[in-house]
Amino acid sequence: MVVLPSLSPLRPRVLGALRLLGRPGFHLFLTGLLMVLGFVLAHRLSERSGREQLSALSTERLELYASNLAAELGRHASLPSLLAIAPTLEALMQTPDDAQARRAASHMLARVNVRAGTHQIFVATPQGQVLSASEALAPPARLTEALAQGRAHFFAADPGTGSTDFYLLHPLRQAARPGPRAAEIGGLESARPALLGVIVVRFNLAPLEATWVDLGLRSQGERILVADDQDVVIMSSVQAWKYAVLGHADPSRRQALQASSRYPQAIGPDLDLPASLEVHQGQQVRLPFPGASGTKPMLAQQRQIVPLGLRLVALSDLTEVRQRAQLAAWGGAAFGASIGLLVLYLSSRRRALRQLTQAQAALRQTHAQLEQLVDSRTTELRQSNAALKTQIAQRLKTEGELLQASKLAVLGQMSAGLSHEVNQPLTALRALARNSIRLLEAGRHDAVSANLKLMDDMVERMSRITSQLKSFARKADGQVAGSQPLLDSVRNALLLLEHRSRALDVQAEVAVPAGLRVRAEANRLEQVLVNLIGNALDAMQHEPTRQLRVQAQPMDEGRRVLVKVQDSGAGVGEAELQRLFEPFFTTKPAGEGLGLGLVISAKIVNEFGGTLRAERLGHGKQGMSFEFDLAVETWDATEQADV
Repeated sequence: MVVLPSLSPLRPRVLGALRLLGRPGFHLFLTGLLMVLGFVLAHRLSERSGREQLSALSTERLELYASNLAAELGRHASLPSLLAIAPTLEALMQTPDDAQARRAASHMLARVNVRAGTHQIFVATPQGQVLSASEALAPPARLTEALAQGRAHFFAADPGTGSTDFYLLHPLRQAARPGPRAAEIGGLESARPALLGVIVVRFNLAPLEATWVDLGLRSQGERILVADDQDVVIMSSVQAWKYAVLGHADPSRRQALQASSRYPQAIGPDLDLPASLEVHQGQQVRLPFPGASGTKPMLAQQRQIVPLGLRLVALSDLTEVRQRAQLAAWGGAAFGASIGLLVLYLSSRRRALRQLTQAQAALRQTHAQLEQLVDSRTTELRQSNAALKTQIAQRLKTEGELLQASKLAVLGQMSAGLSHEVNQPLTALRALARNSIRLLEAGRHDAVSANLKLMDDMVERMSRITSQLKSFARKADGQVAGSQPLLDSVRNALLLLEHRSRALDVQAEVAVPAGLRVRAEANRLEQVLVNLIGNALDAMQHEPTRQLRVQAQPMDEGRRVLVKVQDSGAGVGEAELQRLFEPFFTTKPAGEGLGLGLVISAKIVNEFGGTLRAERLGHGKQGMSFEFDLAVETWDATEQADV
């Protein structure tokens, strides 16, 4: 028989514990404790996780911003060294006082500046004096300092706009000559090449900074700033932080910064940012934010760009992280409460209703934020549409100016031949006039009358040439509608190029009906024909046989006409044929063409409703054929061409 110990001494303690567990106050205490523990734990975990995610995301974006900044600054890094080997600049360095060499260098720098998309390019002496520039300018105040320090680049503020400019410098040196003691030491004296000047390329960083500002306005959570080696903000997505000092700057340091001429305005307020920041984890700071009362907590991370001496700092708003942490904390508290109040159905039900109310409030807030985001996006789209319309108008204006410049370039190329064409009748008129005076003195009136008739014919010819030149040089009004005799346009184009075709002994054949009228603007149609016929003459100038043919063929049942300009030149290869209508592509030697004639002609024909094409002649024939179609206004087959 087993004797069990008596449990009577433990019974009061067990009963007391059970009574304590059964009291509502204990459940409330346990529920509160679990809520506090859940709140604190969830808040810390959520905040840590949110900061880690925000830090990782900010690190990736920081790398993207740094790569974007480095790519923007390095986009033109090779341009100064390429310009340094240009013959025009070499000639300028040999004769820096020659005004003609300066003008030639300025014209070349202006062309390169436009094509490269930079803001200014200039050549300066070692003392900072500008020798030649793409446009009139005053050198930056830091240029002399940068030359003295041997810098390859530097930043400076634009005194007019306050934006940041980046300057690339490339020295122009002259190779050292052998020293007088070369024979004594058995070799050439090594001497440092003399500094003749420096090439400076300037481009503005305002577009990149505007992109950052736009991204900051849309994201409403991340801000970017760039500080130079003096810890002064030179670029920022928040304009109020521009030219502020990182850390604390005493009055003497502020005066020194202001006197350095790097910054165009007064140095801004101090930004409470430490000298070094963690790249991956980041550091929490509080900064004044435009439009917000007081300061806002932000996560600061930086990336050093050592070659440029810059600090790229990303500032991420921690407000959303804290809000999520608070929501997560309340969720943890709810979880703790659900465990503590598992037996209290009514209390759990009230907790569930409270969570439902919070969810509805969050949903209403999200809906309001979504509506605000839609409104903001709509406003941005309207602004983008207005900017696009402005760009289209500017593009049309630029194309019109380029069209007029192309015509003037063609007139410039024809100027020598036309001068000879006009000079011959003038010489003949002088001789006939003197001869007529002598004939009058001799009483030979019949011979004088014949001389006057010849002089009248020559004056008439000169009048036709000058009249056509004035008509061709007139700026077109851009209107396409109109009825123009095609044969008149062909004759006018041939008249302008008659001196070249006669000098080359070109056999010209025109097969265009006299009664054919097309829907086009006369001045621009003649420019197309002058470009095509001029290219044909260029292609045939080294050929033994020179034949030019301009013909018009009906198409689309007479509603349109196909105009062909054919030559007997050498033609072009298949690879060059595919690129004929690319801007600035030309098969002519350097200095004889810009590669814009066919591009402008194709655009004009396209505005007339047609298409300009190029193809090689087949069936064993040598040469090229350029053809385009036009709408027919009238076609009177009874009228015959007189060519």
